[in-house]
Amino acid sequence: MILGKKRRLGRKIEEINVGEKLKLTEKIEDRDLLLYLGLTNDGNPLYIQHDYATRTIYKKPIVPTIMLTGIMTSAISKYFPGPGSHIVEQQISFPKPVYHYATINFLLEIIHVDKEANEVKVSIEAHNEQEELVILGTLVVVPPKVEERLTSQTMDNF
Repeated sequence: MILGKKRRLGRKIEEINVGEKLKLTEKIEDRDLLLYLGLTNDGNPLYIQHDYATRTIYKKPIVPTIMLTGIMTSAISKYFPGPGSHIVEQQISFPKPVYHYATINFLLEIIHVDKEANEVKVSIEAHNEQEELVILGTLVVVPPKVEERLTSQTMDNF
């Protein structure tokens, strides 16, 4: 429950099929970067100092990869399969850097459903405005599953 309200759970394993896709677009804003950097206390000059970044192979500040990972995990939690889901494995590469103010187009696709293990495998690709691949990977996700347990109320009829 979030502040006293029950939140609707995402889809259960029986409701998920191979080939389902989710597209989303995220624009990286200063506000997002500053929140991330403040929350993590990450002072890497490559992320925030233009004068330093111009002297690197990147030529300008880049977005922390863990922040991009956060966008992906948020998509899993919010939409695909949704609230109550949990990522148990991830394999992600970042072939090109993502720069400040970039617009990133994500494509998530269900590529495997294991009903017995209650797991789905999700592929992820993300491209920048120039259609360059900036993220490639897979996530193994456990969709929401509420187990019935005996409680004191269960035995009320006895």
